[in-house]
Amino acid sequence: MTKPQTHQNRGITARFLDQPYLLLILAPLFWGGNLVAAKMVTGEIDPFLLLASRCVLATLFILPFSISHLRQDWAVVRKSWPILMAYGAVGYAFFNVLLYVGLQTTSGINAAIVQAALPMMILGANFIIFRVRARFAQIIGVLLAIFGVLVTATHGNPLRVLTLDVNLGDGFVILACISYMAYTLGLRFRPKMHLMSFMAVSFAGAAITGLIMLALFGGGLGAIASLGSTSTAVWLVIIYIAIFPSMVSQIAYARGVELVGANRAAPTHNLIPVFGTLGSVLILGESLQPYHFIAAGIIIGGIVLAEWAARQKA
Repeated sequence: MTKPQTHQNRGITARFLDQPYLLLILAPLFWGGNLVAAKMVTGEIDPFLLLASRCVLATLFILPFSISHLRQDWAVVRKSWPILMAYGAVGYAFFNVLLYVGLQTTSGINAAIVQAALPMMILGANFIIFRVRARFAQIIGVLLAIFGVLVTATHGNPLRVLTLDVNLGDGFVILACISYMAYTLGLRFRPKMHLMSFMAVSFAGAAITGLIMLALFGGGLGAIASLGSTSTAVWLVIIYIAIFPSMVSQIAYARGVELVGANRAAPTHNLIPVFGTLGSVLILGESLQPYHFIAAGIIIGGIVLAEWAARQKA
């Protein structure tokens, strides 16, 4: 006689969602892959059309998974839909379109290194805007990270900033980071609701924003018709960025935070530029220049210093 089972067999999805470190690696992997995928189709699709396609498809993809949660949160959604859509406009639409426009004239490696400083930019903005207490070493870490961005944007010669001789593409990527920084700071005011409800409404806001920007700056809504004759590579990129960086990464990171806590999960954000750089080298065939190593070293030094100061403070 066999011994009775003390627990039910769990499905693959449930077991997958119980692996925090796998989830916390996949999230930055897909986020880093966003810039690599967009760079792959530079010149084949207008960045505004790429954004609109991504946001509309992502919204359609997430709605079936979020309907039950939207019903439960409908009172909050009805009251707060303008701010919820604004999150999507700023954090998803503006960030990604500025990134995609920047990638037209800069490398994937540059974009990845600039994004490496984003956590330090958020830390600095929290200190300036919300007066969140920070140690002197943390402030120095923020300044180091920003200086590393300048080294990247000026291709190793920060003095070019004095003559405003900065690569235009890198400038757009910096603006993208500022947009995401604003989105992150605004999350402290996010209405209390289920993650899927928040994602569904904010994605809808991003989709509407993407369509408006396409109409104004991307050749008009008629450009959507050109998708019928686009290449398979472009369609694969659209599908990838609509599903994995948009939805799967968000869910994986949220679940990872739920399992191990925000403090242990936060450092995995630093893997985004790592995966972005690796993808740019291995997939796009880009080459690392000496200033890339210098900038990366400065930014990493700033991150380590700020993290050390934060631990001392705790």
